[in-house]
Amino acid sequence: MLDKLGAISWQARRARVKERIQEMAEQLLKVAAERSLTKGQVMSPPPGAYDEFCARFPWTETDDQLGAIDDTMADLVSGQAMDRLICGDVGFGKTEVAMRAAFVTASNGFQVAVVVPTTLLAFQHYQTFKDRFAGLPVTVRQLSRLVSPKDSQQVKDGLSDGSVDIVIGTHGLLAESIKFENLGLLVVDEEQHFGVGQKERLKELRSDLHILTLTATPIPRTLQLALAGARDMSIIATPPVDRLAIRSFVLPFDPVVIREAIHRELFRGGQVFYVCPRISDITRVSKRLVELVPDAKIVVAHGQMAPQELEAVVKDFNQGKADILVSTNIIEAGIDIPNANTMLVHRADRFGLAQLYQLRGRIGRSKIRAYAYLTLPAGQILGSAAEKRLAVMQTLDTLGAGFSLASHDLDIRGAGNLLGQEQSGNIKEVGIELYQHMLEDAISSMREERGDAASQPDSWSPQISLGVAVLIPDDFVADLGLRMGLYRRLSHIETKPEIDAFAAELIDRFGKLPKPVENLLKVMEIKNLCRLAGVEKVDAGQAGASIVLRESRFVNPLGLVSYIQRNPLNVKLRPDQSIVFKAEWPMPDHRINGVARIVGELAEIATQAQAA
Repeated sequence: MLDKLGAISWQARRARVKERIQEMAEQLLKVAAERSLTKGQVMSPPPGAYDEFCARFPWTETDDQLGAIDDTMADLVSGQAMDRLICGDVGFGKTEVAMRAAFVTASNGFQVAVVVPTTLLAFQHYQTFKDRFAGLPVTVRQLSRLVSPKDSQQVKDGLSDGSVDIVIGTHGLLAESIKFENLGLLVVDEEQHFGVGQKERLKELRSDLHILTLTATPIPRTLQLALAGARDMSIIATPPVDRLAIRSFVLPFDPVVIREAIHRELFRGGQVFYVCPRISDITRVSKRLVELVPDAKIVVAHGQMAPQELEAVVKDFNQGKADILVSTNIIEAGIDIPNANTMLVHRADRFGLAQLYQLRGRIGRSKIRAYAYLTLPAGQILGSAAEKRLAVMQTLDTLGAGFSLASHDLDIRGAGNLLGQEQSGNIKEVGIELYQHMLEDAISSMREERGDAASQPDSWSPQISLGVAVLIPDDFVADLGLRMGLYRRLSHIETKPEIDAFAAELIDRFGKLPKPVENLLKVMEIKNLCRLAGVEKVDAGQAGASIVLRESRFVNPLGLVSYIQRNPLNVKLRPDQSIVFKAEWPMPDHRINGVARIVGELAEIATQAQAA
């Protein structure tokens, strides 16, 4: 609902939010300060043994994967408690990063806990870790519903006396009854499945605990924390060699299409997932499938089955003893069956964006092209949120799109309360842009009051006027809130590699960049050069440019004088300390490139003085 102009309701609402934000900023600063001051155990990779462990990896690491591994190893030896987010699509090698960190931790005499959302994923990781650590003096155990009470107690005893080095389990590992003798590393896989309260409990386990979080689609709150610099983040966006993108189709339920999709997969020797949103749908769907494909063997899996029965069904399907697995989204995490490359999702409108993406990630894990069919009730009108989710899923057909999807989710939903369980509240009252702006102002004010403002980066912003269109047009990004979110993110970008990455993401999400967007990105590069050079304002036209220095001074005055003397015909210093550059720039591109060159030269002169 809109407020009337001049009415007091908006001011009152804004004042309420500002008061709550003051409290939140105080807490955010406290958390950040404690985290930066917290010393972590220094864990160095054991020479020789670490290289041998890495050599066990049967594949060639991608560049992004090596980058994430290097980041993680640097965190472990830094002496500060690690809190790193590894964002990468399913099958892109996040688990390998975790296993190398676990090896280093165990080699330094500390325990490792790997927390996962489902029993199936716990079982899969247990098998993977057990095989990888075979023959090494490292004890790997699991703790989940699939483990008998007697064995569970033995695992708990082993954790408390230190005889168990690595434990893999569900959220039961977070229970207060679980005691570790010397926990050093916590790995959280598929973090989007855990609630805020569970995540906060993780950090209470031990103040100097290293935390490594793995996710394909970080929830908006986590992504916002990482983008804001509250957490470290590594992105694995490079797919393994020969991996093909999954083809996705959103369509009304049609028995003919369903039958053809299943037959096509079975004829090429593959298997099929059929996912339902509710357990109550499974019986009806299974009967329909028997009618459509009577020659196929169909099995069923859901969370209310006995653990041993569920494990047996998944094992049989994995071994090719069944053609179609009808299940709930219990397979969302933990199923790795390269032979299953077709997925049909029943009532796709009832799943969230991250759920759909995770489900789709169960297929396409080999060199074979995979197909996902997201079905809807015929003739049903969708709500706007469901329509957006499905539209995004259909467009994200590129490999490594998980981070882009999370950005979509952040733009659509907002980040929620970065500190706790509030997921909208303040943001919905005043909008995410004003909310973030008010939070930043509150934090800046508190830093000044505490006397540590000097330690913070200067927040001034140069003014650039080039007489060219610099914007994100509405025919390129139609949604206003989404455009505002992109502008906000762009305003925090400071380096050329970051601008290039942002441009690549825009192309991935929206297509070829229009000229105004290209201009906008170039102006952002110029702005960052202006900050380096201490240039407060740039005005450019067809005849040249005028530059105003910040506070009418330059960090390297001798270098500036020398620069002006080398260009006496084209560069003049005015009495008001502004600098005039004469040039002929009839076209917008000439002005942009000319100003970028000039400001780049001034930035180079300024940095020479700082280096000296």
